[in-house]
Amino acid sequence: MRLLLVEDDDHVAAALSAVLSRHGFDVTHARSGEEALQSLLPGDREPFGVVLLDLGLPDQDGFEVCGRIRRLGSTPVIMVTARADVRSRIHGLNLGADDYVVKPYDTGELLARIHAVSRRRPSAPPPGGEPPAEEDAPREALRLGAVTIELPTRQVAVGGAAVPLTRKEFDLLALLAQRPGVVFRREQIISEVWRTSWEGTGRTLEVHVASLRAKLGMPALIETVRGVGYRLVTPPAAVAPAGPAS
Repeated sequence: MRLLLVEDDDHVAAALSAVLSRHGFDVTHARSGEEALQSLLPGDREPFGVVLLDLGLPDQDGFEVCGRIRRLGSTPVIMVTARADVRSRIHGLNLGADDYVVKPYDTGELLARIHAVSRRRPSAPPPGGEPPAEEDAPREALRLGAVTIELPTRQVAVGGAAVPLTRKEFDLLALLAQRPGVVFRREQIISEVWRTSWEGTGRTLEVHVASLRAKLGMPALIETVRGVGYRLVTPPAAVAPAGPAS
């Protein structure tokens, strides 16, 4: 299995790479978040089976790197860090990390966790193999009834009429629209959209939800699931665009 080790400390990386190599892993070492993301771009080689991600990177926080890895694909990510507080663990898992290991750790346990997360996700096809199923391929636009969300251009329209949104409003709508009908927990939304933990940010989320409902002219589009979070309700196809705000 190819494994991407994202670690800025060369001594730590060398020692861990030696152990992983002895256990049959083909290890690639990235010293920064940007180097890791470049390594994960599609190429001719077999894709990585697991990413071991340190959080204290020189160019950007590991939490941000994890979020960007998730937008690239579904490669399993294990955060390996000295941050042992519960809030960091929750934040990392909400961002899409498959596991969270605190330094110092037992090497045998780390190996077991690597094998465990690699079993949870189907293997990617080898180069030249079958392409991903159409429903799994990245989509450039989401169409939900009268609502169209253009992901590359970050534009939203209702009934053909453009609706200007702020950056966070768009990110919030796009997140909910990825899985219509599925309830997203408040903590998960805060981690995905605001890249922070829940504490002190709850009111911000409520304000953005209210703003989205008003701008789209569809109050029932985003449903509040009391005590849990929010979900997007697929709207009907024929919806008259909201008029300009007074």
